[in-house]
Amino acid sequence: MLKEKSLRKILVSTACLFALALLYLIPKNEDLTLNVKQELEYVNNNVITNEIFLLNNHGMLAKTKVVVSGKSTLKLVKEIIGILTIGGIGENKIPSGFKAILPADTKLISTNFENNLLKVNFSKELLNINKEYEEKMIEALVYSLTSIEGVNNIIIYVDGSVLSKLPQTGKILPSTLNRDFGINKEYDLQSLNDINSVTIYYVDSYNDEYYYVPVTKYMNDNRDKIRIVIDELTSSPIYNTNLMSFLNSNTRLLEVEQTVDALDLTFNSYIFNNLEEKKILEEVIYTICLSVRDNYDVKEVIINVNDEQIYKSVLKTIE
Repeated sequence: MLKEKSLRKILVSTACLFALALLYLIPKNEDLTLNVKQELEYVNNNVITNEIFLLNNHGMLAKTKVVVSGKSTLKLVKEIIGILTIGGIGENKIPSGFKAILPADTKLISTNFENNLLKVNFSKELLNINKEYEEKMIEALVYSLTSIEGVNNIIIYVDGSVLSKLPQTGKILPSTLNRDFGINKEYDLQSLNDINSVTIYYVDSYNDEYYYVPVTKYMNDNRDKIRIVIDELTSSPIYNTNLMSFLNSNTRLLEVEQTVDALDLTFNSYIFNNLEEKKILEEVIYTICLSVRDNYDVKEVIINVNDEQIYKSVLKTIE
């Protein structure tokens, strides 16, 4: 009996010492959570993304972002084209609600980049595009590739020859392409004189997540492009039921001043979603700033209300 009691005491003491050792060695939950959070932040800070234009569920090209690993311009070009290609090597990077547009089996034969001009040479499979999407395919290439820093213009080749027309309709293409080509085009013309083209960014959503859709409108309107942008964004209803604008219909653009580097815009107070806090919705800021980025050669957008600067955006960093 005495032996059993002594053994029991030894076992209990050993167990207590083991438990104390565990408490000492294992960090508290708070510390563990902090370490995990710090690690996640470290990983996220090293993720590189690039803008890309993919088809959404409504058949329109939309601006989204994908994770990329390429560091040089030509590596980024190859990676972006891989994501744009149906069944391409980057297909797994496409966000939910979007899809690629370049025909399956399209190969990128060669690339060349010099003086802000990118030349891309594709295999003949690029021409195997449905008539419905052939112009959007060019738009997706132009807007996605010019989203790469330093790329301003592109020339598209097929088997070494410049692509001079769309493969199905035969529509003539400029030999050198840039964002002047337009995207998700809409025409509202009464004559062929004084045609103005304006690219306007709207809001769309997928699974309650917002993203931005550019639409290039061709119209007989010779006003400043920013005034057309604001008028279109305050219109109700918007021409396309899938697209939204969060800009209050009573918002008025009172003054526009363009300098070498900036577009200075003065609005009435209806641009605020919260008058007391002088807050502007993120979606309003982005639709205005993205539209300015595609229509003006400026670096900044400044938004003023009642002679007070409310917001300033560097367009290079707008996402």
